[in-house]
Amino acid sequence: MDACFTAFDKDCDGYLNLSEFECICRALFRNDRGRVYSLSDEQVKDVFEIFDLDKDGKISRDEFTFCWNNWIKTIVRPVSAFLIIDVQNDFISGSLSISQCTAQQNGADVVEPINRLLDTVNFDAIFYSLDWHPSDHVSFIDNLPYRKVHPSSPVCAEEAQTYDTVTFDGPHLMNQRLWPRHCVQESWGAELHKDLKVVEGAVKVYKGTNPEVDSYSVFWDNKKLTQTTLNAQLNAKGATDIYVCGLAYDICVGATAVDGLSIGYRTILIDDCCRGVDLNDIERTKKTMISNHGVIVNSDEVKAMVEGRDRRPELGYKLALELRKKLESEGRGANDSSISSHIALTEEEVAA
Repeated sequence: MDACFTAFDKDCDGYLNLSEFECICRALFRNDRGRVYSLSDEQVKDVFEIFDLDKDGKISRDEFTFCWNNWIKTIVRPVSAFLIIDVQNDFISGSLSISQCTAQQNGADVVEPINRLLDTVNFDAIFYSLDWHPSDHVSFIDNLPYRKVHPSSPVCAEEAQTYDTVTFDGPHLMNQRLWPRHCVQESWGAELHKDLKVVEGAVKVYKGTNPEVDSYSVFWDNKKLTQTTLNAQLNAKGATDIYVCGLAYDICVGATAVDGLSIGYRTILIDDCCRGVDLNDIERTKKTMISNHGVIVNSDEVKAMVEGRDRRPELGYKLALELRKKLESEGRGANDSSISSHIALTEEEVAA
């Protein structure tokens, strides 16, 4: 850390100015072949101001300690989790095969590239999610007669077809897309595809188990009432980055990726390891990812990223924004004497 600070302190004044900090960013954000990725001038300024803790227009050695321990170390040595979403029989060749949906994509296409990543990339943690519905689940169109549809519903119960969205009555109105019966607990359709490699020590996360609410994201149900175990398990493993893939791109994969970003994870969506339902919705998913500082890559780019040799500026910027939120929530500000104690604590944690 000291050598890095000294090397970039070009004018030897004991501080880093904005121009010197920009040089650090250029050295930091590049791929494994030396290609430099650029943050915009505005983003560099944003990040600089985050680490200028006392707001004096320069980064001191103590402030750089905070930057080093909380930002640079994560960028260079991320803790990466691989989330394989719902690669289950019903979505590939069963009752809800996505090949029958409007995009007409083959869900089985994701198996080979996912297996290749499992064989070649040393992820710090691996998770498999499974849709795991009770037989009376609210999303099944054949269960529609057993629940009351609200008069405001865009489609009435008598006219509703598979893939339509209805509004169910209740204390809180709930919009629900209607699906064929799928991934019923303990059924063949709910099993992971036979050709998908299941790694020893990986964690399975079950979602959609509440009959009254659907669950697209592996983090939350659709009404944000109940969390799965995923976030707690990621925290326990110290995960900084999540790599998301599987089925379906624009439904459960997209919802999981967006929730990961909102929680604060550096989130990477692996494009060629996903297949989806609707092409327009897939494009919307991609735009949402990018606008929220996520990254979309192909599987052949993942290994270098997990190993910290390919360092994307979007993810660095995302991390800096999360650190700013944390500092603001802790009341850190100009001339805050607790800054130095916070830095000291961070060094102790790193040493541990």
